[in-house]
Amino acid sequence: MAGRIVLFGATGYTGRLTAEALAARGQRAVLAGRNASRLAELAAELGGGREVAVADVAEPATVRALVGPGDVLVSTVGPFAKWGEPAIGAAIGAGAHYIDSTGEPAFIRRVFEHHGPAAARAQAGMLTAFGYDWVPGNLAGGLALRDAGDAAVRVDTGYFVTGSVGTRSISGGTRASLAGAVGTPSFAWRGGVLRTERGVARVRTFRFGDRDRPAVSVGSSEHFTLPRLHPGVLEVNSYLGWFGPLSRAVQAVSLAGSAVLRVPGVRALYGAAADRLVKGSTGGPDEGERARSGSHIVGMAYDGEGRQLSEVHLSGVDAYTFTGRILAWGAERAAAGGLNGTGALGPVDGFGLDALEAGCAEAGIARA
Repeated sequence: MAGRIVLFGATGYTGRLTAEALAARGQRAVLAGRNASRLAELAAELGGGREVAVADVAEPATVRALVGPGDVLVSTVGPFAKWGEPAIGAAIGAGAHYIDSTGEPAFIRRVFEHHGPAAARAQAGMLTAFGYDWVPGNLAGGLALRDAGDAAVRVDTGYFVTGSVGTRSISGGTRASLAGAVGTPSFAWRGGVLRTERGVARVRTFRFGDRDRPAVSVGSSEHFTLPRLHPGVLEVNSYLGWFGPLSRAVQAVSLAGSAVLRVPGVRALYGAAADRLVKGSTGGPDEGERARSGSHIVGMAYDGEGRQLSEVHLSGVDAYTFTGRILAWGAERAAAGGLNGTGALGPVDGFGLDALEAGCAEAGIARA
């Protein structure tokens, strides 16, 4: 018997996109959030008298009441470093599977290192960062490693935006997550172990189309998941190409900001200011704006001498459309018993490389 899908944060920007994608797949998810009237409006828009449930991270008991054993809790309530723990606690406590939309490095690390063992004991599977951040890079990296074979010891992934990008192309939730991540220590898989490092520690270029495109290093789920696929991998690097020619400037700002935030008391002041100035629930690009941009993801594998062995390119829809669709795909498969294993899982070991490639194609990003 399939478990229920419970979508927590259903009336937020990413939550609404996910609710629409679930409805398009014929899934009657429970719609959960803080505001009963907004939930009722969304349920009416989707049609069919859907179940709604009021829950608030400020009252963890209401979140725990959302799920039972075998259910799938999908959380889009961020920033996750601030608001993510109640949903994780609810899923583990109930023995329910858990999927979220975060892209925040510190939260991802906490899920894999702290919550994963507890989830395994509860026979629950956890898929953190199961959106544009960072599913396509897991797929591109996994495909590149498979193409490269046993000689591969390093894999790099890069994320790029294509098409038209403007000030309205980023959602309020993304802005809030980025603000919270500024100056927070990042990480990478180096020398066969996970190492803490400064955010934006490195810049490199990827070539596609007719030019080289710079990108900055970022902590992502690839650092935890790709070594599982290929135990010989000693180095994993993930890069974000959103900043284009400003990548070096972003690196310099990160270096300066990291030094300043180490001064006692400054980090707390920064956090308070970010909370006041950057609000998460402010919507995002509409359908027309999303249609004007797209995605390009690169995965490249190398041998121990630094020789490139393989290269994979994925392309398709914008980040937000993809996130809503892939969350819906993953929730549907998990609810039907299609999740491989328990504990903190990556996209590939959670579903298998071929299944993930098919799912990403359904969600709008495929091998180019």
